[in-house]
Amino acid sequence: MKAEVAAEAVAVGFATMGVTRTDAVPEAAGRLAAFLQAGHHGQMDWMAERTAWRGDPAALWPEARSVVMLAELYTPEGDPLAVLERRDRAAVSVYAQGRDYHDLVKKRLKRLGRWMLERAPEPGHQIKVFVDTAPVMEKPLAQAAGLGWQGKHTNLLSRDLGSWFFLGAIFSTMPLPADAPEAGHCGSCRACLDVCPTGAFPAPYRLDARRCISYLTIEHKGPVDPDLRVLMGNRIYGCDDCLAVCPWNKFAQAGSEMRYRGIIDAPPLAELAGLDDAGFRARFSGSPIKRIGRDRFVRNVLYAIGNSGEARLLPVAQGLCGDGDPVVAEAAQWAVARLSG
Repeated sequence: MKAEVAAEAVAVGFATMGVTRTDAVPEAAGRLAAFLQAGHHGQMDWMAERTAWRGDPAALWPEARSVVMLAELYTPEGDPLAVLERRDRAAVSVYAQGRDYHDLVKKRLKRLGRWMLERAPEPGHQIKVFVDTAPVMEKPLAQAAGLGWQGKHTNLLSRDLGSWFFLGAIFSTMPLPADAPEAGHCGSCRACLDVCPTGAFPAPYRLDARRCISYLTIEHKGPVDPDLRVLMGNRIYGCDDCLAVCPWNKFAQAGSEMRYRGIIDAPPLAELAGLDDAGFRARFSGSPIKRIGRDRFVRNVLYAIGNSGEARLLPVAQGLCGDGDPVVAEAAQWAVARLSG
């Protein structure tokens, strides 16, 4: 049954599959508690909720007997860091340049899950699928299932896939045989730690989200600390630096899902700054960017404008100094001050 599931997983679009048990990550609860105790989650209060479930997959669904972990590729075609040199353009994390992965991955998980129930050797089994929106610690489970290991930047790496893949989980009452967990293969390399613009890693394998550009541009509400703004460059949604520099990416496989590309590709900052709420929702319909809303998005764009050094963008920032959102207005005033010297 497991071999058949693995073959069907590839058939529906996943790159690889592994199986683990719900009790395979006993260290997860303690690591989560330490992360929260240090305040490294910042404003992500949801991480401190339902910690009993988040730290123990067995508590989330006691009836589950196995967890099928799946990887879906979104490997970029070119160098994702090249846009950082184009200061008048917006740098958007590779994963957010096309359709929302939550929708695409979940459809594949449901399709595979239905197939599993139809082919189950005995009736009465159940499944539940999760894609990054439930209290499930996907990365520790994926390592336990042998898909890869959490690198020094805390993201999952694979010797076969590199860095560029999403994770999905199917919890099942079927007792599928577990795979061996993957060991770490980072060695003495610290490329991901050294490249971080804001120094978000207090130590290898530890992330302080409060300094992470992905957190600052997506999760952080209100004004960003000015000392961090100047380090954000033109990154307006997420940051790929620590993923992009990983040497294991030389083994990365090409992604086949073209819908992960095309909605946004290094557009001019001036164009994005002019979006009102309706324009923002229309532009990013179907994109993960839509979740942060127009105001937070334009705030990020204005920080990028302030960092651009492009005097011709000064009128763009000036035009938003009286914006109805006070955070946007403050960001515009900051950008004006930066561009005015």
